[in-house]
Amino acid sequence: MFSIIGFMLTGIAVGYLFRNIAFLQKTEKTISLTIFLLLFLLGISVGSNELIINNLATFGWQAAILAISATCGSILASWMVLKLFFKKGGKQ
Repeated sequence: MFSIIGFMLTGIAVGYLFRNIAFLQKTEKTISLTIFLLLFLLGISVGSNELIINNLATFGWQAAILAISATCGSILASWMVLKLFFKKGGKQ
C-alpha cells in the first residue's frame, strides 16, 4: 500500500514540476481510455472467476451497499467542502 501511495505522490511531484510541458497537458484523454481498458479487463477477470459468479447474489448486495455508502459519503464530503471553503459571491 505504501508503494502505491509513494508512486502516486511521485507522480504528483513530477506532474507539478513539468506542468508547463505541452505533452503532459494532453494526457487526459489517454488516462480516460486507460481507465476504461482497466475496467474492461477487471470485468473479464470477474466474469471468468467461478467463485464470484456462483456467489454473485451475495456479493452483489454487499457491493451495492458499499457503492451506495461510498456515493453518499462523497456527496456529503463535497457538500461540506462547498459550504466550508466556498462562500457566496465568489469570496473565499
